[in-house]
Amino acid sequence: MIFKRIFCCVLLLIIGVTKTITAQDSISLNYSNSISKKLIQPPYLLHGDTIAIVAPSGILLNRQKEVDQAVDLLKSWNLNVVIGEHVFSQNGHFAGTDEERAADFQKALDNPNIKAIWCARGGYGSVRILDKLDYTKFKEQPKWIIGYSDITALHNQLHNEGVESIHALMCTSLTDEIEDIKENISSFKDAIFGKPLEYSVESSTYNKKGTASGQLVGGNLTLLHTMLGSKTSIDTNGKILFFEDIGEYAYHIDRMLQSLKRAGYFEQCNGIIVGSISKVRKNTTPFGRTVEQIILDVVADYNFPVLFNFPAGHEDDNRALILGRTIELSVGYDTSEVNFND
Repeated sequence: MIFKRIFCCVLLLIIGVTKTITAQDSISLNYSNSISKKLIQPPYLLHGDTIAIVAPSGILLNRQKEVDQAVDLLKSWNLNVVIGEHVFSQNGHFAGTDEERAADFQKALDNPNIKAIWCARGGYGSVRILDKLDYTKFKEQPKWIIGYSDITALHNQLHNEGVESIHALMCTSLTDEIEDIKENISSFKDAIFGKPLEYSVESSTYNKKGTASGQLVGGNLTLLHTMLGSKTSIDTNGKILFFEDIGEYAYHIDRMLQSLKRAGYFEQCNGIIVGSISKVRKNTTPFGRTVEQIILDVVADYNFPVLFNFPAGHEDDNRALILGRTIELSVGYDTSEVNFND
């Protein structure tokens, strides 16, 4: 009897120690996951550097003028320009076959003389070439990759490869009235040449006020939703999530956000920046909530700041953002600040 009691006591002690170690390991793991690894920062551009223009997604039918404008703009900044061989190729919806678009992108990734890759347009198609790209040489000599919308798929992949990228206007964003988008162009120029990005935004009545710091991740909401469950989905722990979209039904915006929530996107997120949600389509049955209310309902369980109406996305006002860079977010009553760390 005494032996059995001693044995039981020893067994309980062992179990208790094991649980303590397991709990400590869990705490350590969770803590380490909440700390964002600093990403590789490609070199900022210098006068005389070369930018490649490529088309990894949609077709550029009758868009020669915009590409010419883009070339002229870059040359006015004393930069050289090369245009991908297949930029104006046509293959149904796409700017060439998947193999052609991937080949142009890979060539630009591997060429050490090219210091940045500017995507001509978005649309749809980048997801079809993601698994065809090799970043080995790119990571030896990293360079800026620039674009938005469908290019979010590439931004996500770059983030998981450990390299910063730039969410900004594309060649087809340029119009005859350059003066109308001069602030967008200025922020784009600042981003690629290394001038600090600092934004002051008029506060929305929907904002959830507060301050936060963390790496900025995200992009187009539809693409973030599309990447769920794949190796290109991003980890938002300890980070600030940005998203924007265009042409979606309100119920679809809700469905995508609910999916992100169920996937854990908001569990340890430090904050949210909402860009333009443009041209929301109307269903025959009204959804009954504004886009802002939809977003706030989804994140109601979380205590982090939410900034609405940030000027980035599919509207004319589309300021540059460095994805993967740590930012300081301050959401206030009158104005809100988004400042990028060096």
